[in-house]
Amino acid sequence: MPSRKRVQNTHISAQLRQLHDALLDIVSAMNRPQRDEFLIKEAGIPLDGALFPLLVGVERFGPIGVVDLADRVGRDYTTVSRQVAKLESLGLVERQESAADRRVREAVITPEGKVMTDLVDAARDRIGRAIFKTWDAEDISALVRLARKFADAVKDDPPGP
Repeated sequence: MPSRKRVQNTHISAQLRQLHDALLDIVSAMNRPQRDEFLIKEAGIPLDGALFPLLVGVERFGPIGVVDLADRVGRDYTTVSRQVAKLESLGLVERQESAADRRVREAVITPEGKVMTDLVDAARDRIGRAIFKTWDAEDISALVRLARKFADAVKDDPPGP
């Protein structure tokens, strides 16, 4: 019985390596500035590429503080603070006092910002349909279900040993 357990653990380790490699490929593709520029162009919006992920982040996760937003996009919070100020000057986000902590100012999407993210969502839908046009509906459903399950499992701090 112990040898079977080792074989299973070896198999799981190999699968985890394959999963990690696939996720690195996905993250690398998603983090390419050219990809954001393509999506911005496809959406037909006049937005600087550096501001794009912040606008989408505020829309998806807002109200959100600058530190949390900076963590989510992997940038320094001072840089993100300046960039959120730029989004605010463009009328795409507003900052408001946090309901939980009055010392924190959170960014929220404005109606003008929501129009932009809706255009991005429509462009993302067109691109996604092209990517998945040869996939079976069951495979797409399984991918979505399992990706959400995995995301829910890893979104918090990693479990201890």
